[in-house]
Amino acid sequence: MHQQVEAMFDLSGRCALITGGASKLGYDAASVLAAAGANVIVTSRDASKAEQSAQRLAADFGVKALGLALDQSRYAAVAAMAERALEWSKGEIDVLVNNGGGGSGGSIAKLFERDPADIDAMLQTNLNGVLYCCREIGKAMRARGSGSIINIASIAALIGRDRRDYDANGLLGQPVDYAASKAGVLGLTRDMAAYVAPMGVRVNAISPGGFERPDMVPGFVRAYSNKTPMGRMGKDGEDLKGAILFLASPASGYITGQNIVVDGGFSIFR
Repeated sequence: MHQQVEAMFDLSGRCALITGGASKLGYDAASVLAAAGANVIVTSRDASKAEQSAQRLAADFGVKALGLALDQSRYAAVAAMAERALEWSKGEIDVLVNNGGGGSGGSIAKLFERDPADIDAMLQTNLNGVLYCCREIGKAMRARGSGSIINIASIAALIGRDRRDYDANGLLGQPVDYAASKAGVLGLTRDMAAYVAPMGVRVNAISPGGFERPDMVPGFVRAYSNKTPMGRMGKDGEDLKGAILFLASPASGYITGQNIVVDGGFSIFR
């Protein structure tokens, strides 16, 4: 590979913080940034899970890695995590990937039957938690005059769901408050990008579509895939990594306030 291309995606000596980075799409983000040379910090609600994932990343990619516990629904917990992360990285966090969040919660996903406590928890975690992380890590990026923040949103922020596919397969479904929280993340991304661009910090979003998991009902996977131009759901370990690396690296140095949709065309298919 030509050295010019390598330089565009080289993150050697940099540090990336990935919330919810201990598993699934968060681990994909952490692993591709580590593969590009970045030291990584990953968080999870479960401290042991975060630590185990950090050990695996360090062993697989030869970088420094730290695992931290985080319940991002609480501002105090975010502030404490940020303090520890910035201490470990000597104040130099170059990339923040806001991947932490929740799905349907414990109650039924249908709006009129849904427990209001689950609605509050969803918004608190998926929207306020992202804002808290942007605030605490963004301050350190402002002080250094550089940084890239990548917020993981969802195609749920862009389209309405056909809930017949969930009902037909006996699934709880996706709650309206999830879509509301992710739409809020997109609004946060655009306005924060405008706010911090003069400070040398970029803010972008990625909106994934559905990703196939081993525990998914086969009928739902088929129904979803049939509504996707590329004929399949997303694949862990593959389909999110390119967008993450692009937005984290110098290759996207003149891009801010944007949303990259990674959904195999699901949101454009009618």
